[in-house]
Amino acid sequence: MKNRKLLVILVVILGQCTPKSTPKQQTSILQDTEIPNKREFRAAWVATIENIDWPSRKTLSTDQQQNEFVSILEMHQKTGLNAVLVQVRAASDAFYARSNEPWSEWLTGTQGKAPEPYYDPMRFMIEEAHSRNMEFHAWLNLNRGTQRNAKSVARDNITNLHPDWFLSYGGYKLYNFGLPQVREYLVELVTNMVKAYDLDGIHFDDYFYPYAVAGETLEDGNAFKKYGRGFDNIEEWRRHNIDLLIKDISDAIKHEKKWVKFGISPFGVWRNASKDKEGSMTEAGQTSYDNLYADTRKWAKYGWIDYIAPQVYFAFDHPKVPYKTLVDWWKDNHGNRNLYIGHSAYKVDKESKEKSWRSASQIGKQIRYNHSSSDISGSIFFSTKSLTNRSLGISDTLKQIYKYPVLQPIMPWKDNIPPNNPAELEAKRVENIGAVITWKMPEKVARDRDEIQSFVLYRFEENEVINLENPKKIVSIIRNVGILSYADNKISKKTSYFYVITALDRLHNESSPSNQFFLK
Repeated sequence: MKNRKLLVILVVILGQCTPKSTPKQQTSILQDTEIPNKREFRAAWVATIENIDWPSRKTLSTDQQQNEFVSILEMHQKTGLNAVLVQVRAASDAFYARSNEPWSEWLTGTQGKAPEPYYDPMRFMIEEAHSRNMEFHAWLNLNRGTQRNAKSVARDNITNLHPDWFLSYGGYKLYNFGLPQVREYLVELVTNMVKAYDLDGIHFDDYFYPYAVAGETLEDGNAFKKYGRGFDNIEEWRRHNIDLLIKDISDAIKHEKKWVKFGISPFGVWRNASKDKEGSMTEAGQTSYDNLYADTRKWAKYGWIDYIAPQVYFAFDHPKVPYKTLVDWWKDNHGNRNLYIGHSAYKVDKESKEKSWRSASQIGKQIRYNHSSSDISGSIFFSTKSLTNRSLGISDTLKQIYKYPVLQPIMPWKDNIPPNNPAELEAKRVENIGAVITWKMPEKVARDRDEIQSFVLYRFEENEVINLENPKKIVSIIRNVGILSYADNKISKKTSYFYVITALDRLHNESSPSNQFFLK
């Protein structure tokens, strides 16, 4: 990925000009000497457990649920985001129809009760996200059988069908990951979801083995006696169990659909340097490796996941876990997988005890720091509710930073073959519209036979250098729904323009450019 502070790179567009095109334009110097990165993952978590983000209440009708979700997408789109991570499995329940687990209590008020009128929420959400060119990542909680103090547990909840699979801890019923049948169940659940839905990604949060609770013991000793042969201690065995689960899920996703991304957002601190010289110079009370038995760094290093998004929920001036210190550690420890940073938008509060969180400026400072490094490919914000709260100013901050549309970061280990370029680009002025741009599909499909998902339309004024690395010149990213035209209503009658269009596949590999068309 290219550094955010690129010098102006002149991208010479080779290719045929149509008869209506003029000769190549004269080279000139762009006024913008700093070009923003053209690829960035900009996402928000949409939490469903206990109705944190969506739906806002258990009692909403189908229409109300759908209207709320559309409003969330439209708000995020206006903010400049290009992906949502929606919690579709909060506690061994389902916000989707094609599941063997019961409908979620937080969807309909009673676990096991279907929406009325009936619909498939996840299918609806995916279609709405895709229609706005936003990625949809299905966010699953892995460890909860039931939520703490659960009031609604269906008869066919897995904790009732297989009570021997679960451990009671901290008021929850949690999966015993040391049991092979538990891991098989979870792998099958993810596999079926990937098969059944047009997902862009599968996403897990930070919950593996539980955060330690004072005075309680995790009673998985019997499973360790039965399955822990070859391990010196129960801690190593627990980490091995999670490694097996992550690797098996990774393999299953790749087998079903090569384009589905697998991402994990762990607790931000892998290990403190005081315990391991390879850890970060932090003083976190609990860590992923030592307390959650999740060797998150290994998963990125070995390529079992496609992106890692550590939850760096700390301010720059945090006394024990400073933002910069932890982010810099992850810059050196994400292997060759994409690194996104999880931001704690929920901490922004005018009454916060931490001065740094009393305004949205801390979030802005963090994103700008991310942009200074080519190792960081995006940000995810927890959670949607915090972004919709106008009084906090977070959305306004993001709008200022995310002014220009961007493409998703590439993942060449999954696919590095771009589609063929669109052809016969033309544009004409139309009264009361501006310009109507048309083009044709490539004559041949790409070598890997992937379909074109979207088109990227660029516009340059007559005296500007055509530089396709500059996202400021993207007019629109247009979903391929078979309509090969676009109305550009943001042009001046007194200015001449060059248009260029490219194609994107499912993993945002970008084609070479079309012919360039000159609009007088």
